[in-house]
Amino acid sequence: MPRFAFTIEYDGRPFMGWQRQDHGPSVQEAMERAIHAITGEDAVVHAAGRTDAGVHALAMRAHADIDTAIPAFRLKEGINAKLRPDPVAVLACEEVDEDWHARFSCTGRSYVYRIVNRRAPLTFEAGLAWRVVPELDAAAMHEAAQVLVGQHDFTTFRSAHCQSASPLKTLDRLDVVQKDERIEVHAAARSFLHHQVRSMVGCLKLVGEGKWSVADMRDALKAADRAALGYNAPPDGLYFVNASYPETP
Repeated sequence: MPRFAFTIEYDGRPFMGWQRQDHGPSVQEAMERAIHAITGEDAVVHAAGRTDAGVHALAMRAHADIDTAIPAFRLKEGINAKLRPDPVAVLACEEVDEDWHARFSCTGRSYVYRIVNRRAPLTFEAGLAWRVVPELDAAAMHEAAQVLVGQHDFTTFRSAHCQSASPLKTLDRLDVVQKDERIEVHAAARSFLHHQVRSMVGCLKLVGEGKWSVADMRDALKAADRAALGYNAPPDGLYFVNASYPETP
């Protein structure tokens, strides 16, 4: 059966997350409903990551097996038409080998967390960034972020509902970059624990406010205890940026 790979952009505000839920709309459900409307098939759409409620994506990778004879371009155009008015768009679609898997073939995932550091409320970006009022020291945040880079037990930064078999993860990158009132936290790893990025950003915010030091961040990591977490950032500013594969299909 032909397998199609998708690159998907979405605004996570109306959804309970990527994964199909019994108690609310999901991006996966929206995609599967659109495919059914075009092909009549009950295809399952598998994604590279499972974003939480309110979390966004700039280029989520996903795939589905579709038996209907249809060119990739027409499938993309048809899905986009059927997705309206949901804030989801298929940016690219191509047929791939049947052994290519959006999740299991993925060798790396990256996220960005967007903070707007100002007193004025957000207008256009409400729900699309985290407004933090106290002035943040981005340089101190970046220094503290480097404590978390590398292979560690990230239990402190792991949701109690995380289903990962192990809290041991290798964080390849955690950079804090500031431009005027905007601060971005860039994170990259092969895979992440549930809430890991939001939990790391929440603690970096405490560092930026001067409430935590680099030593406090190191102690929280070493504690390997969720009770040592300082703060969990809201989903508003989190975006899935990219999924890496040995060969791009």
